[in-house]
Amino acid sequence: MPPSLERPTLQIFPTALASGAWNMARDEAMLLRAVEVDQPCLRFYSWAEPTLTLGYFQQHTERRNHPRLGELAWVRRATGGGAIVHDPACEITYALALPANLGTAPTAANWICQMHYLIRDALAELGASVRAVVCGEEQKLDPFLCFSHHTPGDLACSGVKVAGSAQRKQRGAILQHGSLTLRGSPLTPMLPGLAELTGISVHLGPLADALQRQITHQLGWHIRDATWTDAMDQSAQQIHVGTYATVAWNEKR
Repeated sequence: MPPSLERPTLQIFPTALASGAWNMARDEAMLLRAVEVDQPCLRFYSWAEPTLTLGYFQQHTERRNHPRLGELAWVRRATGGGAIVHDPACEITYALALPANLGTAPTAANWICQMHYLIRDALAELGASVRAVVCGEEQKLDPFLCFSHHTPGDLACSGVKVAGSAQRKQRGAILQHGSLTLRGSPLTPMLPGLAELTGISVHLGPLADALQRQITHQLGWHIRDATWTDAMDQSAQQIHVGTYATVAWNEKR
């Protein structure tokens, strides 16, 4: 059977904790890996300290309008969207890398919505009910923070956004970042999380397991645990030093 007709095998990389620049570098190295092996890749991760990520097109000086957030470690993402506060105790981040054969497939019209629906159904398995924002429910309560900007496909509970994602597309391949708020952070007291909104404490392990079941059931994909190769580590190191750890990148806008 030609590779294009085979069921994809999703490679899931180990959960990791790192600085903002290292996390972004590893995500880009994972995208290169997805393109190399022509298979999708996924990883969940956390942050070595509370970190603010800016969307690719945001002005870095906008941080100064939010004094509490302006003091945080920060990095510019390669993906678009608004700023996200990554509080390690309160949030889960994922990165999904799709090669061109999936990024340009007819079924990939909106991978943000697709991933959100999978997360929604995985959360339902765990007893936490959320729904996707639909057209007509858009809100822009704050032009800076992603989670104060509701767009169709975002996940919400009781009118509060709890999950959002953004993409970078390159020659048909896609890098997609997403964030899920497990509980409210003191850094963003105006944004409660799943624990406050549903009364359910969600943890990464059970969520990842439920998400894998949904991916297998809904997409028909195979699942395979993957490990970082020496080549991926070297690639991440080069990307870290050359891009995400530089002032030129982070203050480019």
